[in-house]
Amino acid sequence: MDKRPIGVFDSGLGGLTAVRQLMDQLPGEDIIYFGDTGRVPYGSRSNETILKYTRQDINFLMSFDIKAIVIACNTADTAAGSIVQREYDLPICGAVRPTAKKAAMVTKNNRIGIIGTSATIRAKAYDGIIREYNPGVEVKSVACPLFVPLVENYRTQPGDPVTEMVVAEYLQPLKDWGCDTLVLGCTHYPLLSEIISGFMGPDVALVNSGREAACQLAETLRRANMLSGNSEPGKVRYYISDSAEGFSNMASAFLQKPVEQLVSKIDIERY
Repeated sequence: MDKRPIGVFDSGLGGLTAVRQLMDQLPGEDIIYFGDTGRVPYGSRSNETILKYTRQDINFLMSFDIKAIVIACNTADTAAGSIVQREYDLPICGAVRPTAKKAAMVTKNNRIGIIGTSATIRAKAYDGIIREYNPGVEVKSVACPLFVPLVENYRTQPGDPVTEMVVAEYLQPLKDWGCDTLVLGCTHYPLLSEIISGFMGPDVALVNSGREAACQLAETLRRANMLSGNSEPGKVRYYISDSAEGFSNMASAFLQKPVEQLVSKIDIERY
């Protein structure tokens, strides 16, 4: 058993979708969450900047003597995941590989759509991994740079004319192409699931990268006998790099449960 907490980080609040899954799957685990709200989004940054930010995020989490990390940010995982996994001596689970595997297994017509930030799509992060698991699959990727700002500004409800217009503009090529599986290649995107599913139709399966990252970490901890063994619910502590105003309301939307814990602002540049 290992009672140390799990660390989770994201460029903003999207990684709370992974926290929600961890809370459901591993209810006895303590979690430290860091959302880099002062520098969101990462998707428009250079790989060098994303690597710098990722190291700072991990260094901050390491100050809590954590036992494992979830990179709940597809952009950070794509640009820096393989590098930091070599640099730090603890399990680090990213979002891309487990999500790619899930999509490759789910598709029936072998047409998989990928949506993500500009950096994730530019790097073709999912394409090769999906084909490792399903060599016959076709992949079509679309960058959706406005999705993260829409989510971070609470524009997530069906009927929002701006969000529905943006979703239709980005996803029409994938709908016309006929994919039956759509990878939500950013942990912010599940909050747009209802709008996305409504546009794509009921026959298109949505693969949630936050859920798959959490599943991968849970499996890793079980295999290594690193679960806490706690029978009581674990505690979650929240840290962000910008103003905490409005955080609880937005976090409650991501977690689908009230957030009553204190939220602390930290200076991430110190790390």
